[in-house]
Amino acid sequence: MKISLLVVGKTTDARLQALIEEYQKRLVHYVPFELKVIPELRNAKNLSMDEQKQREGEQILAMADAGSRLILLDEHGKEYRSVDFAAQLNKWMSAGRNLIFVVGGPYGFSEDVYSRAESKISLSQMTFSHQMIRLLFVEQIYRACTILRGEPYHHE
Repeated sequence: MKISLLVVGKTTDARLQALIEEYQKRLVHYVPFELKVIPELRNAKNLSMDEQKQREGEQILAMADAGSRLILLDEHGKEYRSVDFAAQLNKWMSAGRNLIFVVGGPYGFSEDVYSRAESKISLSQMTFSHQMIRLLFVEQIYRACTILRGEPYHHE
């Protein structure tokens, strides 16, 4: 069982990238984890919003193997407290399937991606940049792992 975070476009802020890498290093002590980057579309300015979502969606689906559980980070997804997310993550991991969490592009996901996804989660009702949400979510996966192990990182 492996957890992947699939994102559209590379992280351009070196400070955010360093923090993401720090949590990735911490995470591998708990679970196999990888961050996969879909390259940004070329000439995206010349594409409509729907064309951009469709092309990004094709790339997302190409990187999501059929046996994996696809979970979208989506503003309309279910919100969890950290402890509840840890419990849900544990259920998903116990099923033995790889988990692929996806941060879409600036316009969200295509209908094909929504159709393939098994779950949607939201980290907040607020909007965050696609760059920042990567850091926040990797930290939340790490936090969930420490909660599941009863380690003192998370405080209630």
